[in-house]
Amino acid sequence: MSENGRDFRPLIAELIGSFALVFAGCGSIMVAERFPGAVAPGAVPVVFGLVVASMIYAVGHISGAHFNPAVTAGFAVVGRFPKRDVLPYWAAQFLGAVAAESLLVLLLPAGHGFGATIPSVPWLAAAAWEAILTFFLMFVIISVATDTRAHGPVAGIAIGATVCLDAFFGGPVTGASMNPARSLAPALFQGTLPLVWIYVAGPMAGSVAAAFTYESIR
Repeated sequence: MSENGRDFRPLIAELIGSFALVFAGCGSIMVAERFPGAVAPGAVPVVFGLVVASMIYAVGHISGAHFNPAVTAGFAVVGRFPKRDVLPYWAAQFLGAVAAESLLVLLLPAGHGFGATIPSVPWLAAAAWEAILTFFLMFVIISVATDTRAHGPVAGIAIGATVCLDAFFGGPVTGASMNPARSLAPALFQGTLPLVWIYVAGPMAGSVAAAFTYESIR
């Protein structure tokens, strides 16, 4: 699993986790559109939360279960993740997300939506929403992942619940992405690439701010 001293197992874990996140999360949105009535309106946030929690328990001990370029950046800027591994993690996360979306397009009937995140508010407000939502998420992640006083065994539940909570109240506003890879993958197919910067800038800013904030109160 290694070449020139690099262990590829964490990258494979990140790819699989990111794949699962997009396949289940964006897949639930696509299934709801293509098969009306098959997915309850309030089920999508739960799907996102459950798949994140499941993948944390599956591979968290291998890769740290980031599945999100913004989370990787947040850990790195406060010294909780090696900076040399940031780009490989990003590559694995984006590759997993795009692979999942591509497979969904191949396996599902044709439709108009692909699970893209599209803001319902002006771009600046949308970026601010994404930053705040991601702040909440990263604040919980860095706590349960790096602080021994937090309850580590319930990390998956805490993080998955935060994803679900954010998606319930932020979903109607911005789609509650909190994850550049999750937004880029469907945008490639839905033609919403000009909006992706919102879902890069907002989550990155929110994650970095949360990481520094937690470190300051640790």
